[in-house]
Amino acid sequence: MSRFIEIVEVGPRDGLQNEARPLEVEEKVEFINRLEACGIKRVEAVSFVNPRRVPQMAGAEEVMAALPTSDTRRIGLVLNRRGWDRAVESRCDEANVVVCASDGFGVRNQGAPVKDQVAAMAEIAALRQHGGGPELSLTISVAFGCPFDGEVSEEQVAAIAFEAAACGIGEIALGDTIGVADPWTVRRRIEAVRKVAPDARIRMHFHNTRNTGLANAYASVEAGVDVLDASCGGIGGCPFAPAATGNIATEDLVYMLSRAGFETGLDLGGLIQTGKWIGERLGKDAPSALTRAGVFPPQS
Repeated sequence: MSRFIEIVEVGPRDGLQNEARPLEVEEKVEFINRLEACGIKRVEAVSFVNPRRVPQMAGAEEVMAALPTSDTRRIGLVLNRRGWDRAVESRCDEANVVVCASDGFGVRNQGAPVKDQVAAMAEIAALRQHGGGPELSLTISVAFGCPFDGEVSEEQVAAIAFEAAACGIGEIALGDTIGVADPWTVRRRIEAVRKVAPDARIRMHFHNTRNTGLANAYASVEAGVDVLDASCGGIGGCPFAPAATGNIATEDLVYMLSRAGFETGLDLGGLIQTGKWIGERLGKDAPSALTRAGVFPPQS
């Protein structure tokens, strides 16, 4: 039996948040439906951020209300108590809390330094412990480098992971928000997080800004990580990170893993078509390699 790699689809959130053309609620819902039809079982569906700061993420409650019942876990991104409350009210299956690894990015992206973001994470974890609510996960953004503060150390990332584990958060993602990581640093950072949060499941989130995304995904799998984020079509970027491009493309990642004998449970042909479809909605060609080159060997 092949090893299974879980892919968390982030296209409807991270993929859309930096695009010039905001999609309507109906288009976002169709995007999610198409992804779920490809076998996606965990999708970052919405972001509970201020729509004045990120207009592409407006309509989060409407998107959640319009989605049909499914066994897919729909994730809402939250930054603070207000975001958590909205995720609870919208009946998200999971809330992904984001904490930036650097103050420079934290202040520009979330309006708060790292210590305040860690405090918000702890408050949310306590609220869930005492009052229930969706599952909690954490993403540490700019975990490999910051566009404003420069290099980010392992100690900075490990300190946040330690606090998350102390709060009982069971999954910690390391986000290469601006696409500066390399495979060797990826392995060392995974090891550093495992030391301080040995019971946490590690997830990795890569952008392909400097063409190292798939190499970093490979390094993560070799290091024993079984959960990877990806964005159908390779769309995406961060509005607060200069020159940031999209996440690694879901179809490109699935192709690489399937060629190596790993299982993902996803329909590669359907993902390629969905990548082309979202590119059409956004008025551009999707960046992913598979939308251009197709699979090998060619299929009729």
